[in-house]
Amino acid sequence: MHVKIANIRKDTLHFLTTLLAKNHGTVVIEDLNVSGMMANHNLATSIADMGFFEFRRQLTYKCQLYGSKLVVVDRWFPSSKTCSNCGIKKETLSLDERVFECDHCGFKIDRDLNAAIILSRI
Repeated sequence: MHVKIANIRKDTLHFLTTLLAKNHGTVVIEDLNVSGMMANHNLATSIADMGFFEFRRQLTYKCQLYGSKLVVVDRWFPSSKTCSNCGIKKETLSLDERVFECDHCGFKIDRDLNAAIILSRI
């Protein structure tokens, strides 16, 4: 059973990284502090199952293979704290705030979607 699950994970990682590298000229990912995230016992198992290192490794060589550009954004870049509407950076944003609300322009958007929009502009 463990071998079957491991093979499904490998196949999914290969499929996804190939799809991204072949079909997109530029792929943007964040350099995450995975070891720090593993300290959160509620998330540790899920994070370990994801295989972030293997995902990045495969994406790196496949982007080179297929001629795509891989952009790795620094982990300290404030993609979640910057408003995608007006560009103002919030000073604080806790992890439990799932909706980004700009104090300057009043723009409201899902936190992850806001970060994705900011990263797409890099």
